Amino acid sequence: MVTGAASQTLAGQARRLFTEALVKGLDGLVQDVAEAAQALLDKPSDHAAMLQRRELAQRMSTLAAVWRSGMANAFAQAALHGLPVSRTAGRAPARGQATVDTMALVDDKTIELEIMSSRLALAVLDRASWEFSDLRSRIVHLEQHGGVQSEAQGELHGELQARDFLRAQVLARIVIDAWYGAGFTRADWRELQPRLHAGLAQVVESAYHEANRWLIEQQVLPEVNLRQFIRRQRAHETGSTRTSVSGMPTGSGFSPSATGAHTGRGPDTGHSRSPAARNPAPGADAARLPGLTQTADRASVSSHGSAAAHAVLGRLNRLVDRQVPNLLAPTRPRALSPALSEAIDHAQVGIQQRLTRHGDLETASQSRGQTAGQDGVATLGPALLDDLDQRRQRLKRAAATPEERATIEIVALLFQSILTDDRIPATVRVWFARLQMPVLRVAVSEPDFFATVDHPARRLIDRMGACVLGFDSGTGVNVGEALTKEIKRIVQVVEAYPDTGRRVFQTVLKEFEKFLDHWFRNENEASRKGVSLAQQVEQRETMAIQYTIELRRMLNEMPVQDPVRHFLFQVWADVLATCGVRHGVHDPQTKAMKRAAADLIWSASAKVTREDRSEVIRRLPALLKALRQGMGIAGIESTRQDEHIHQINDALAAAFTAKAAVISHEHLQEMMERLETLEQLLPDVTAATDAADAADAADVADAALDESMILDLSGHESADLEIVTEGGTPPTQAMLAWARELQVGSWYMLDHRGHNEPVQLAWQGARRRLSLFVTVKGRCVLFQQQRLAAYLHAGLLVPAQDESLTVRATRSALAKLDAEPSVLGSAD
Repeated sequence: MVTGAASQTLAGQARRLFTEALVKGLDGLVQDVAEAAQALLDKPSDHAAMLQRRELAQRMSTLAAVWRSGMANAFAQAALHGLPVSRTAGRAPARGQATVDTMALVDDKTIELEIMSSRLALAVLDRASWEFSDLRSRIVHLEQHGGVQSEAQGELHGELQARDFLRAQVLARIVIDAWYGAGFTRADWRELQPRLHAGLAQVVESAYHEANRWLIEQQVLPEVNLRQFIRRQRAHETGSTRTSVSGMPTGSGFSPSATGAHTGRGPDTGHSRSPAARNPAPGADAARLPGLTQTADRASVSSHGSAAAHAVLGRLNRLVDRQVPNLLAPTRPRALSPALSEAIDHAQVGIQQRLTRHGDLETASQSRGQTAGQDGVATLGPALLDDLDQRRQRLKRAAATPEERATIEIVALLFQSILTDDRIPATVRVWFARLQMPVLRVAVSEPDFFATVDHPARRLIDRMGACVLGFDSGTGVNVGEALTKEIKRIVQVVEAYPDTGRRVFQTVLKEFEKFLDHWFRNENEASRKGVSLAQQVEQRETMAIQYTIELRRMLNEMPVQDPVRHFLFQVWADVLATCGVRHGVHDPQTKAMKRAAADLIWSASAKVTREDRSEVIRRLPALLKALRQGMGIAGIESTRQDEHIHQINDALAAAFTAKAAVISHEHLQEMMERLETLEQLLPDVTAATDAADAADAADVADAALDESMILDLSGHESADLEIVTEGGTPPTQAMLAWARELQVGSWYMLDHRGHNEPVQLAWQGARRRLSLFVTVKGRCVLFQQQRLAAYLHAGLLVPAQDESLTVRATRSALAKLDAEPSVLGSAD
């Protein structure tokens, strides 16, 4: 048994090991950032920006060592004493201790520092959250529970101190303080922010991992029990069906552990995490849980039921349960207190008036020729944060219960994160700001807003956010007027029906999905032509499947040679479909292709009379010419055409020697009539139940698209269309499922043909067999489902945002609530 003193010693040794690993990683971090500063010089920019980048590279060469030394010294001090006083901003007085003498306005520099450190901390936790969670559990276990490992102690919910050196927020403040202390500026930080975020996250994850590895060797919680992550049923919840933290119904035989790989790596699985599953080497493709790889984990993150999102909400739920136990208890909507309802109405009016003035300023700035959003960014800066804080205090004073006050606090923190996210254009952020009060109403009345990622209010914010996050300053493209107007209309509809709860959010969410479909098809110049062509491709694919199924049925009982049968199913059905899409099903050329099919069937049947043989010889040149013409229309290369013609010649030779079966005149006449009216007989592909029909449909659907044929469909007018026909990694079923779940409007980073660029999903076919992406420059990229899944599996197509807007905002809120959880129930 480990004594209390021994457990404290182990905790101290783990902290020292963590510090050593952290300091050891600083050399690589500094070198990586220095290389990034040097690489900026090779990027095209205007003269002023080039001068600033040159000065940054010079400062980095002279000040990098100072920055590294400052971080190392601060890490060593913080490991012993916690977070030091910031050199770049003053400390605010503790809550409840403010006096007239200590009160002061918070300056912009302090706010900027808080925003910078919060973003850096979130970047670290995005990558290292699981390693940190395990290390926190082990350290708390050692420091608070005497080191005696037991099942009961494994379920306790200890927390680190707010100023603990292990916290990402503390590490982020140290790095930024050292940055300023070395002589760098905020502009320097902005230039290098992506590399700084990624580099520090890697270093911290490696340090967390090293500390966890050592503690596991010392037999400190080798298995971190995750049962506490599942919300337990309260005594008064006796209904047959409840809603768990994952938003899945429980009670009717469902258990979180039954979800298996679908829930991925998240805490909601209800299992203990093994050391191997918890602590893979940084960057290794190790399984997070047994049987689950990081690529499968990527697939689970993409869906609404992703374990990562549920884990964030689970943490929020546990924190809320400790501070305000009754907040999440109701199983039916809760009525707002009259005073809070009136205060929300008043706050809504104030928001509308302030943001209307902001809109006028935005319009004026554009009329003066300024870049859209410049005044908006200023207006949505510290002044808006001050407004949010004052509004929060007034609402909490009007609240009648601790549950209402806690809800107000959480919603305010969520919107503070959303409204300070500079990835969202300022012209759109003003409309997100106006959603705060309607969301607060629904969150107070429906506490499951905090328990599930599928709440319609969350989904609406996430869908609108996902569609505009790609229009940042780096793309040089503004949000389209139509999209901005639709977001404005949706917000105004929500505001107009304040008492309808989730129903209004559900309604406008469906309307927004319909708008996106219409917008990409008809109004967005970047995607309109590409969507039109993609629809033609899908129509051709569908018709090819239908022709194949109907030809199979038509020839099922007819004595047709196998080579001819296969040619009709695998080649000629595609020819008929291509002609039908390009020229129309009643066009003479399409009818000529049908007659060629009938002639081929007749010619390949047994010819036992001299007259029939002479007729075949007479028709043969025209027949072969028609077959080659049809194969050319379908984009088949000449070498493949020769192979098919050779097989057909063999079939005709067999017919001349009477080795083939004879087709009666009645059967032949019936076949001709059916071919003439084939379109009227075409089956519904989705309704096909015959195994052979389904196999034919699958074969045609999986056939690789031919780029030359597709471009020919458009009349050679789509030079900006690219067809992805190769690349990626053979996909798993999880990747195929993920490919079917991608949502129109979402942004991704595509690595294709030597370019890595942002793309937006603009269109998906009816059965999601085809997906069209569009770049910010208007170039369209078309994928078949199999190829899309291969790109997802290989990491050549990755979501532009790792998690949804509301989940990211929840992480930010948790970072603040972890530091001061008592604010949930306080009245100020």
